[in-house]
Amino acid sequence: MNILVIGPHPDDQELGMGGTIAALAEQGHDVLLLDVTNGEPTPYGTPEKRRIEADAALQILSPDRAAHPGARAPRRWLLGLPNRTVEHTVASRHAVAAVMRAHQSQMVFAPYPEDAHPDHRAVTRIAEDARFDAKLTGLSLPDPVNRWTGQSHRLGEPIYPKWFFYYYATHLRWVADPGLIFDISGRLERKLASIRAYETQFVIPEKNRPVLEWIEGAARYFGSRIGTPAGEPFFTKEPIGLTGLADLS
Repeated sequence: MNILVIGPHPDDQELGMGGTIAALAEQGHDVLLLDVTNGEPTPYGTPEKRRIEADAALQILSPDRAAHPGARAPRRWLLGLPNRTVEHTVASRHAVAAVMRAHQSQMVFAPYPEDAHPDHRAVTRIAEDARFDAKLTGLSLPDPVNRWTGQSHRLGEPIYPKWFFYYYATHLRWVADPGLIFDISGRLERKLASIRAYETQFVIPEKNRPVLEWIEGAARYFGSRIGTPAGEPFFTKEPIGLTGLADLS
């Protein structure tokens, strides 16, 4: 399955669902992390440093193919909108829709819509509307360019991603009320390591170091809700179909 994980900034995907990304990659899904901005400027970062950190985090979440035959390494794509001033516009919607078509995304993850950070709220609105735009025939969209690599990609056929989920990487003191929890047992340490890879965000600034403890505590809590050592919460506005009780774990 082609899975698109949209993040306002590099590190949001790892914070919200790093363990799930690792698991999906191990299972052989085509996981693409779409960074809407490069996350800069920040007090200790630069665009060059942030790219190195994002690549390092991706490597940490990449599967051991010897241990997981058929696994696929996740990939990154930079849309290149300006950090801190992301706006929900027709142009931004179409830019994300073009990536969905190039990737032929079947499942999309975006930040939970309730958030203190304007970029997070804007990106989620963009993602929701881009999902609709991606299915439109006769819509003129440019071939999308991955700003991390400078490579242009061919625009695919119109597509409507069937599933849309929200992950929690909120700047509010928000207690998630998830619709589902993904078991990340055995992958929590890799999730935490992928976050620590962003040294300019979570290691160098001392005030941000406790974030790792909070993330670990939350993962332990949500895991306990489903009887596993660790879990990541997700929300969906749409019903999930079942064909039988075997679909429930």
